[in-house]
Amino acid sequence: MTLTLSSDATTTESEAVRRRLSGFKPTGRLHLGNYLGAIQPMLDAVASAADAESVIMVADLHALTIEHDPQRLRSLTAEMLATLLACGFDEESIYVQSDVPEHAELHYLLECATGYGEAARMIQFKQKAAQAERVRLSLLTYPVLMAADILLHDATEVPVGEDQAQHVELARDVANRFNTRYGHTFTVPRVVYPPTGARVMDLADPTGKMGKSSLSDSGRIYLLDKPELVRRKVARAVTDGHGEVVYDRDRRPAISNLIEILAACERDDPTVTAARFSSYVQLKEALAEAIVDTLTPIQRRYSEFINDRGYLDAVRRRGAERVRDRASRTVARAKHAIGLH
Repeated sequence: MTLTLSSDATTTESEAVRRRLSGFKPTGRLHLGNYLGAIQPMLDAVASAADAESVIMVADLHALTIEHDPQRLRSLTAEMLATLLACGFDEESIYVQSDVPEHAELHYLLECATGYGEAARMIQFKQKAAQAERVRLSLLTYPVLMAADILLHDATEVPVGEDQAQHVELARDVANRFNTRYGHTFTVPRVVYPPTGARVMDLADPTGKMGKSSLSDSGRIYLLDKPELVRRKVARAVTDGHGEVVYDRDRRPAISNLIEILAACERDDPTVTAARFSSYVQLKEALAEAIVDTLTPIQRRYSEFINDRGYLDAVRRRGAERVRDRASRTVARAKHAIGLH
């Protein structure tokens, strides 16, 4: 899901704190698109704003909407937790969704304020339902769970790609409806789009973004890929066949994608980056090294975290305790407003 409280029923803590929420679903490994499009911008935003607070969620409940292997889910959840820590997120900002039962409780309360048609018209539900032989009810209602994820924290900002914007709009609609019908209860969030150039496309198919839905691993660079594998994938990346290194996203999407990735790794402007190279070979060599340089410290820290399960368990426990203190107050407000107590 590339996702700113008081006990009183009418006031929310986020009126004083800008809180930004991001969730990462453990249905696969994090890749370079996740890092450049979501993780790095969030780390930058927190570093540059003293009044900003990040909430980073491993969204394991969302992984249950499709067929899954329980042991693999547990393994991927631990891997994702360790990877997010290795990327540089403070352990005080991270937690695992299923460790906080208030998510499920608020989910039901919000279902009571959401229409069937609103959930059924979500584009991702239509697409996934058309591809699945058996459609789970949770696939229909998971956008409402996503709304609960957001509203539980009184998040003011939700960074998402265009494909997830519809879900944040649903959260806004439900929050406004709940507030109007039952009194001011939730902060209404706003969508924050990633910066220009943060949409990383598939190396093998630059018409689609780098993601879990890619047909082949060859187009994805995972954060845990070894240097020799990174170099091989970059060397085989699709180019436009023109031979000239020109940044033009509309007419030269393949080579422009490589330029944007390099620019993002080096924190430079794509046009300036493109001007440095006279051949595709030079560009690919520089890109491979930049990606390796970006991933090496992440992989080193990851190895330390994943091999210390006691530490990861402690991070989960402390994260759940911290979030539940806040979440329980949000749920209490919602239950009081809707008439339960």
